Amino acid sequence: MSTDLCFLTATELVRRIRVREVSVTEVVQAHLAQIERVNPKVNAIVTLTAERALDDARAKDAALARGQAAGPLFGLPVAHKDLVPTRGIRTTFGSPIYRDHVPDQDALLVERLRAAGAVTLGKTNTPEFGAGSQTFNEVFGRTLNPYDATKTCGGSSGGAAVALACGMLPIADGSDTGGSLRTPASFCNVVGLRGAIGRVPAWPTDNAWALLHVPGPMARTVADVALMLSVMAGPDRRAPNAVAEPGDRFRAPLGRDFKGVRIAWSRDLGGLPIDRRVTKVLDAQRATFAALGCQIDDGQPDFAEARQVFQVQRALNFATRYGPLLERHRDKIKDTVIWNIEEGQKLTAREIGEADQARTRLYHRVREFMERHEFLLLPTVQVPPFDVTQPYITEINGERLPTYIDWMRSCSDITVTGLPAISVPAGFTDDGLPIGLQIVGRHQDEWGVLQLAHAFEQATGFYKRRPPIAG
Repeated sequence: MSTDLCFLTATELVRRIRVREVSVTEVVQAHLAQIERVNPKVNAIVTLTAERALDDARAKDAALARGQAAGPLFGLPVAHKDLVPTRGIRTTFGSPIYRDHVPDQDALLVERLRAAGAVTLGKTNTPEFGAGSQTFNEVFGRTLNPYDATKTCGGSSGGAAVALACGMLPIADGSDTGGSLRTPASFCNVVGLRGAIGRVPAWPTDNAWALLHVPGPMARTVADVALMLSVMAGPDRRAPNAVAEPGDRFRAPLGRDFKGVRIAWSRDLGGLPIDRRVTKVLDAQRATFAALGCQIDDGQPDFAEARQVFQVQRALNFATRYGPLLERHRDKIKDTVIWNIEEGQKLTAREIGEADQARTRLYHRVREFMERHEFLLLPTVQVPPFDVTQPYITEINGERLPTYIDWMRSCSDITVTGLPAISVPAGFTDDGLPIGLQIVGRHQDEWGVLQLAHAFEQATGFYKRRPPIAG
């Protein structure tokens, strides 16, 4: 019964709690038991707040008995990515520099999840400062892929994805710059949504106008991601680029008829190297969209300038945020982060300005393409999960990659468009490794993206396949 509770959807768990078929305490105890049993095998949750969670659960049960259940996430266990500040709970950013750091304030998304009734169980693992889509750091070590413990779970929201896949959590937050919500979702057979800039406002932040990094929701189903987004989204005066629309619209039913909807199908985003195992899995799913009634065209917009835009703007962010740390703690920072900081420090005003202009040109090319196609479909990740001892991919199909983030371009090229994108489970390789499909929508159309992802999910059912390690 305990394990069965852990693999119910978030929406079903909330329903059962509200009608008092199960108590919040029972739900929290079940998830804590699953963490105790499975987490030592995968290292997904790195700081556990069990007693605090049980106290909160008992208080919620007492409130429920008084008829005071409040919030759409009432009683749901959640853990927060170890990049997200949590008041009174250790937050290391995956860095030895912050090994014992305990914030005195919560992030906005933590405030919102708690106000919606979620119960915090702790923190999930992430690479150092979230850099690189492979979850390992000097503080907590590696997080392992639950479908094959010799493989990586992706990153940087890797701990969150593994905890979800293993039934240790029903929902989890993450964040995404170059694919950090989408890559681990693909590698772990769960769902990760990167919303439009400002859909989930970020606070606190040292760059309130940031145009690459976004927080976002993860879960095992699209409906659960939508439920979580309904709480995380919405304006806040502390976030000047927040989308003004309230989040409650994302709690509406996701059903939609896709007959005649025009979509673009891209196998490689116009020339990216894609591992043949990924192509094989995704090619088999094209027929699913035809069966849904979609009109499918091959092709994609011109992404010629996307790589340079991402490299420049990411490097600038690293130099601004972590440059001062490099001066004081060089010996405690991993080599790829040092490289990214120093690349940013080399940038000229002209290079930064040209990247901004190139991003504007790219946005309008993509906008015009998306006026003819409501959705763009492509691989989430260019490779399947790889050896967990390998820091990053250096070549694909024999093609050498110039930097540690070039294997992520199927995500990072999409990032610079600012469009919403989701990774949804799309099948498995011959040796049982998960592969995700990325669905990209029009400007700020997370709703449409969720609807198409939900239709695909329901038609295929890949999300139902659990990793054997989880029981």
